[in-house]
Amino acid sequence: MEEKNKKNQIDRREFLKRLGIGAAVSTVALTGCNSGKNSVSGDRSALGDIPVDRMTFRTNPKTGEKVSLLGYGCMRWPTLPGGDEPIDQETVNRLVDFAIGHGVNYFDTSPAYCKGRSERATGIALKRYPRDKFFIATKLSNFAPSTWTREESLKMYHNSFRELQVDYIDYMLLHGVGMGNGMAELEARYIDNGILDFLMTEREAGRIRNLGFSYHGDIRVFDYLLSQHEKYKWDFVQIQLNYVDWKHAKEVNTRNTDAEYLYGELAKLNIPAVIMEPLLGGRLSNVHDHIAAKLKQRRPDESVASWAFRFAGSFPGVLTVLSGMTYMEHLQDNLRTFAPLDPLTEADMEFLEETAQALLRYPTIPCNDCKYCMPCPYGLDIPGILLHFNKCINEGNMPSSAQDAGYRKARRAFLVGYDRSVPRLRQADHCIGCNQCVHHCPQNIRIPEEMQRIDRFVEDLKQGREF
Repeated sequence: MEEKNKKNQIDRREFLKRLGIGAAVSTVALTGCNSGKNSVSGDRSALGDIPVDRMTFRTNPKTGEKVSLLGYGCMRWPTLPGGDEPIDQETVNRLVDFAIGHGVNYFDTSPAYCKGRSERATGIALKRYPRDKFFIATKLSNFAPSTWTREESLKMYHNSFRELQVDYIDYMLLHGVGMGNGMAELEARYIDNGILDFLMTEREAGRIRNLGFSYHGDIRVFDYLLSQHEKYKWDFVQIQLNYVDWKHAKEVNTRNTDAEYLYGELAKLNIPAVIMEPLLGGRLSNVHDHIAAKLKQRRPDESVASWAFRFAGSFPGVLTVLSGMTYMEHLQDNLRTFAPLDPLTEADMEFLEETAQALLRYPTIPCNDCKYCMPCPYGLDIPGILLHFNKCINEGNMPSSAQDAGYRKARRAFLVGYDRSVPRLRQADHCIGCNQCVHHCPQNIRIPEEMQRIDRFVEDLKQGREF
């Protein structure tokens, strides 16, 4: 597999050619519920007016339809206060109104998002518009073995139509192929039960307009599905792509595959790519302070996050770039980036590669806050624990040695922030290592090991022990 990846990597000249650098790229030519931990704020945000009627669009080669290059990821709809976290429908409607009013027309959801509530909330918001004003993408998210039977998978599929209040789905995905047991799980979820054949007949009948899959994990599954392109005729594929994962995915997580390879394989077959995790789970909008300063110095009026979105959007084979925009400031910031897109230059690309290498020197945990690991049967807030740990690394509040001048301040910031971010009964010390979460993590994080490591770290801080 290593040799295959090297063989298929795009050399620098071919990369720049695909990216369109060296030629003018005009707008015409270009034609996964969250508490707000990664909100855009302070001097990391963008400045300037919100543009209207200037969205960059890409053309779906199959249908000829114009798709907004900024896609709305509906994994992190805002919620109301309360333990049950009901979705704040009024705010969702306002976000959708603003997005559509500024050219966004691609909305990506799933039966698994927001504790099963995302499809309904998305459907309610979009139902107020004519059907030809938006494209809806959803997924057959039959992760649990209890949903692998044909009957249960069909029930999930038909329920998506009811929740979304539509009679056809524009973009339907096999969800998270490559997760878990790789090929064996793919066969159990979609092939042996005849579900993939069924979805193909639904596409022929027009109830599905485009059929694709979202990929995580086992590269054998990705390669197999592309090798069967003549049979399945994939209309699009959703991949993780950002300026760190482009060449360094394995350094972030050993099971991941470089986005350079994934995008290159799709480009060979002229299959449009839909991009997820352009911000690497928010980490590329919340980078270490000195890295953020360099990004802001280069483009002072634009946000730190805009660099990652410009990277993902600059590839001509990308149909849309998904962003889970919980707050209006997220949406407005991204609209400034994509309306219209200012494609990367060769110098920008070199600068981002240097930035990626600098980011790799900070050992954050590759949690994307997707919440597939939740709920924990023992009540842990797994994403909250991991995100607080990462946040302290990025902000330089990671206590190292008691001999350091800033140790006491960093120690206090970590411990106080931990208690504020994660209730004590949901902290890492309550993990018993049952491993139920590991199978569901698309980033293949060894969650129990990380919980034990963080718990030891916290206990050492509390006791004032040396590291």
